[in-house]
Parts: sequence; structure tokens; C-alpha cells
Amino acid sequence: MASIEGVSTQPLHTLLESAFPDATELNVEDRTGGGDHFQVTVASPRFSGLSLLDQHRLVNQALAEPLHDGTIHELRIKTKGTE
Repeated sequence: MASIEGVSTQPLHTLLESAFPDATELNVEDRTGGGDHFQVTVASPRFSGLSLLDQHRLVNQALAEPLHDGTIHELRIKTKGTE
């Protein structure tokens, strides 16, 4: 199952790296092993001063394509700004 997980999380990780090149923490987990339920954690100075809703909107924008095409069925987001 590890190979499936690696294949499914890497494209999402790449999209997030592109959107948040200054991230101090970036993690994508396949929560169920099925390749469509994900937990993402992003810490970036870009989030400093933004509401949690606005932080999550930025993550959703970065993952718009896989959200739209059904690659992501469920997405849990943790964000934090950095000082």
C-alpha cells in the first residue's frame, strides 16, 4: 500500500510546494490508504496575519485542480503562520 500512497500524495505535495515555496512545514498524508482522503499541514509566513478561513482558502486554491477533478474526495487542512 505504501507505493500507492507515495504516488497519490506526491502530486499534491508538488502543488503545495509550488504555491508555498517559503513553507517551513509541508506535509500530505493519505488518511485512509485509498488515495482520496488527505490531511495537509502547511506552515508559511504567507499565512501570518490572515484569518484561518483565508489560510484555508489559499490551500484550496493551490489544490483546485485535484479538488475539481475528484482526485481529492475529502481534505483536512491545518495551517499556521510563521514569525
